[in-house]
Amino acid sequence: MALFSSLAEKFNHIFSKLTKRGKLTELEIKEAMREVRIALLEADVNYMVAKKFVADVAEKAVGEDVMKSLTPGQMVIKIVKDELTKLMSSDNQKLQIASNPPTVIMMCGLQGAGKTTMCGKLAYHLKKSGKKPLLVACDVYRPAAINQLQVVGKTANVEVFERGTQNPVKTAKQAVDHAKKQGFDVVIIDTAGRLHINQELMQELKDIKKEVKPTEILLVVDAMTGQDAVTIAESFNNDLDITGVVLTKLDGDTRGGAALSIKAITGKPIKFSGVGEKIGDLEPFYPDRIASRILGMGDVLSLIEKAQNAVSEEEAKKLEEKLRENSFTFEDYLVQMENLKKMGSLTDIINMIPGMASKMKGVVIDEKQLAVNKAIIQSMTKEERIHPEIIKASRRKRIADGSGTTIQQVNTLLKQFEQSKEMMKQLKNRRGLRGMF
Repeated sequence: MALFSSLAEKFNHIFSKLTKRGKLTELEIKEAMREVRIALLEADVNYMVAKKFVADVAEKAVGEDVMKSLTPGQMVIKIVKDELTKLMSSDNQKLQIASNPPTVIMMCGLQGAGKTTMCGKLAYHLKKSGKKPLLVACDVYRPAAINQLQVVGKTANVEVFERGTQNPVKTAKQAVDHAKKQGFDVVIIDTAGRLHINQELMQELKDIKKEVKPTEILLVVDAMTGQDAVTIAESFNNDLDITGVVLTKLDGDTRGGAALSIKAITGKPIKFSGVGEKIGDLEPFYPDRIASRILGMGDVLSLIEKAQNAVSEEEAKKLEEKLRENSFTFEDYLVQMENLKKMGSLTDIINMIPGMASKMKGVVIDEKQLAVNKAIIQSMTKEERIHPEIIKASRRKRIADGSGTTIQQVNTLLKQFEQSKEMMKQLKNRRGLRGMF
């Protein structure tokens, strides 16, 4: 499911009515704001947050500049986008780095929120950006918690510091000392969680905080719990004075209430969001990009970043040269399919392209088709991959039989291949592929 798809769909319906009108009356704007408030409440946004948000938008939207504008509907949408961004934004959105290493990050949260997995994802993210992180196992109560951290640490290729079931405060202090001696510049402490908030849990977290003086205290909450996530964030913040929030399962069937309410209620920013199950499925939280996606404007910057992570500049240069020489083959097509898989879900990619979400509404995207196409290409001979024009009827039947597909599926892929070549040529003529990658 696309990020905040339900809310985005409702907003699209509300604002499409405004953009069709040449002029807007104050009554029409207020009616639209009433619908916006209902949409936010249905998305599980905190009542007071929704009420203030609508009041702030309405105050700006009924101004003379909007009412007399030639495109009042578009101006209202811009105001909504600016206010959505403001609602989620903070001056300390970025992860804070200690001036004297190591940077100590204390991860906390209730059981089931995905805290241990998120520790591994954060370590992987920081390692990719040039840091040397150390994971620390301080959850000594949950069965197999230490083992789970070791598994995610291995996946992230990051060392895990553990001292069994000894006092977690002592383990945390020893880990920081170890990090200083061994040159680790980031320490990520996986603290214990509970099924619910209690005084015993909070006291242990306070003791760890007092001992290691963390640069960041990040609360991991499940975005799918909606308003409960906001309540949990408020409780942890009151006791620990957290520095930020990490939302997990933001790619799931989430209505968006937590993401849109947490900063307004706690005053603390969302710093990262989990957008999948893989170790690399962690993204910095960018309020302006989230606001754009909620309003169906796409998210070009995130799309470009995904492309840059999937395709090296050298690969992009080679691809551009092949397109210039008109020598793009199925061998290259296979490579590009693999790169596309690295970028994540096709649905997410499409929703990052401005205007595509509404155009693709109702269209079911079969993620398995990439695997089918790969099987077809791998059933071709090297000559056929380089010169697909030689693939006539008999060859098509052999390829279909070899890949376990039908002749019609082979024909469809050949047609898609030609269309892709044409589309890439147009992209090249506009700005050059290296502008994208």
